[in-house]
Amino acid sequence: MARIIFVPLFIWTLAEFSNPESAMRWVSVLVFIIIMASDGIDGAIARKRGLITNLGKLLDPIADKALLGGALVTLSILGEVSWWITAIIMIRELGITAYRFVVIRNEVVAASSGGKLKTIFQGIMVGFVVSPLTAWFGEWYSIIESSLVFFATRRSARPPRTN
Repeated sequence: MARIIFVPLFIWTLAEFSNPESAMRWVSVLVFIIIMASDGIDGAIARKRGLITNLGKLLDPIADKALLGGALVTLSILGEVSWWITAIIMIRELGITAYRFVVIRNEVVAASSGGKLKTIFQGIMVGFVVSPLTAWFGEWYSIIESSLVFFATRRSARPPRTN
């Protein structure tokens, strides 16, 4: 729940320090990294102490979607990510979330390892886009950033595999 509560702080810092070349943009990067890292720390503590709950299985992916979705929408508003990229990723994520709520009466569907890997990859992509490193590395950094966006979009466009 703490990660969900801190999402507006990240979005505010991203909007407040909207110049992608400003050194203040590092504040947004730091807040983003702390929120993303707390996901792994939270999961490790829950597994170690045997505190995995159905509520946690449900809230964990929602927190990820709130953070990454909020980041993508804000970056699209700022003109740093194309709206079609945000739409592709968000449509898939909202579809998966809707599916989880439809089947919740029978079972809680936890995030798969593929879903977790996708979230990590999207987090890396968002971290690259949010960071002000383009000002230092120029075109090379833009190529890396564009490649990450492309692959994050490709992974999001594929439907989840079923057994």
